[in-house]
Amino acid sequence: MQDRAVLEKKVPASSGDEALITLDRISKSYGSAEILNKVSLNISKGEFVSILGPSGSGKSTLFNIITGLVPADEGTLHVNGEIGYMQQKDLLLPWKTVLDNIVLPLDLKGFDKKASRAKADALIDRIGLRGYEHRYPSQLSGGMKQRASFLRTFLASGEIMLLDEPFGALDSITKGKMQTWLLEVQKELGVTILFITHDIEESILLSDRIYVLSSRPGVVKEEISVEFDRSNKPGRLLNPELLMMKEAIKGLL
Repeated sequence: MQDRAVLEKKVPASSGDEALITLDRISKSYGSAEILNKVSLNISKGEFVSILGPSGSGKSTLFNIITGLVPADEGTLHVNGEIGYMQQKDLLLPWKTVLDNIVLPLDLKGFDKKASRAKADALIDRIGLRGYEHRYPSQLSGGMKQRASFLRTFLASGEIMLLDEPFGALDSITKGKMQTWLLEVQKELGVTILFITHDIEESILLSDRIYVLSSRPGVVKEEISVEFDRSNKPGRLLNPELLMMKEAIKGLL
């Protein structure tokens, strides 16, 4: 019963689902070091999908391939939409205000500065930074910095967001608050998220689906659909199925 409930594989997407990212048998090596071996995955519009694996399994390399920062050695990649990439470090410029940091990608693209700031200001309340938009990063908490970084990434993409362990450096209390906040903002903004983590519980809490990668070279060991409490993901923390799934995933790693 436990195996059936926990390791239920993803039901194939219906023909009406819009695939925004598709990777087919992607491989990558650096010299003699094989990083990824024939990795395939797909992300549909509106999904929250996590890539879960140990350190060194090639998770960040996958993101670099998706964003075009590095080429794959083999396989095919299709991206349908503009991508924003948020790394674990907030990368906010200390000499710029929060608002100026948020609109930086738009400034670099040559957008009208007044319009860009108006667009960002309209979203400040949604990310809980009203009253802090004219402060500097040194005046913010770790969670606030990540919220600012999230909005900057959202404005740079508007549709597809790649989040590389964004809460890894936060304390457990702040991390929990940020996880709940991220689910609320994703629902409100309708953004598609591909999320890297090595935290099993975090992946179960946040995701619609999870790709479990092996240690190097990274291969997809399992694709898991997280079906329980989809309409109330924070409630998963109190559901015994979370512990069952967590133990099953531990057995894969």
